[in-house]
Amino acid sequence: MTATRSAARLSGAGIAAAALSFTAFAAGAQEINVYSSRHYDTDQALYDTFTEQTGIAINLIEGSGDELIERLVAEGANSPADVLITVDAGRLWRADNAGLFQPVDSDVLEERVPEYLRHPDGHWFGLSKRARVIVYNVADGTPEGLDTYEDLADPAYEGLVCTRSSSNIYSQSLLGSIISAHGEEAAEEWTAGLVANLARPPEGNDTAQIEAVAAGECPVAIVNTYYVGRLLASDDPERVAIGEQIGIVFPNQDDRGTHVNISGAGVLANAPNAEGAVAFLEYLASDSAQTLFAEGNNEYPVVESVAVSGPIAGFGDFVEDSLGLDVIGEIGANNPTAVQIADRAGWE
Repeated sequence: MTATRSAARLSGAGIAAAALSFTAFAAGAQEINVYSSRHYDTDQALYDTFTEQTGIAINLIEGSGDELIERLVAEGANSPADVLITVDAGRLWRADNAGLFQPVDSDVLEERVPEYLRHPDGHWFGLSKRARVIVYNVADGTPEGLDTYEDLADPAYEGLVCTRSSSNIYSQSLLGSIISAHGEEAAEEWTAGLVANLARPPEGNDTAQIEAVAAGECPVAIVNTYYVGRLLASDDPERVAIGEQIGIVFPNQDDRGTHVNISGAGVLANAPNAEGAVAFLEYLASDSAQTLFAEGNNEYPVVESVAVSGPIAGFGDFVEDSLGLDVIGEIGANNPTAVQIADRAGWE
């Protein structure tokens, strides 16, 4: 089953008023069921605005990405879900590999979402981006000679690096990108070097890594940009102070670019309301929704005409590793290998 192409192709001022094309669905489609692994308060504003503009109600089911994928597989053809929203290319690949998505043919999405941020057959579309960066304590200065992910495995950084567990999808996708860039043998060597350089056993989320850097527990760590932005945007002065102690290195700016992971969504193969689901994805690619992703959760918009805003705008421009997303299927397919490499290297 293929989701219907929406009637209007939007450009210029029409794109800014993208909600006008959604109303065509409202009369015959009054609700959609969204399974989402995003747990951010600002996302509710996205759902509420979509309903206000279209009359299509959203029934939201939340869970972790892996839990929702398992649930959808178990529900099969009887699933009530119309849309899956999840975080990271690895999980989008897992869902697609399980046959959960259907192809979407939408002029709006093809025009708004860059080709390298969407599935070639329209199975999923990127909605927002996070860069996987190296952070350091500004009081210590920029780490000398630390310009790439590869440098993290240099013996010069023995006992200096913090990162989260290899069981986390962010770690797996980063390692998957290393495999794509250099091959399995080199990736295995890099992982062994990274583990040898760890300041402590992996623990906690990205915020915990930032806090460890700010506290002097480890000089450098691997994190997503939006975690730093969230600290800087906090109403708590103590959280802001932690964020202000952190400097950012965008790795590999002189070669392939910085690894970027995405939050994305697709219309499910057994969606009861595929047209409403397509309308929702088109809305999420509108200027207003993209701005809310940026301002509300310190993420980078995927639509190139929408400006980066909030604290992350202060991080500056950077070159993305578009290769990694061009071969997203390859990175996803690398996931089992990445897990095996991490296990052999003792990356907990």
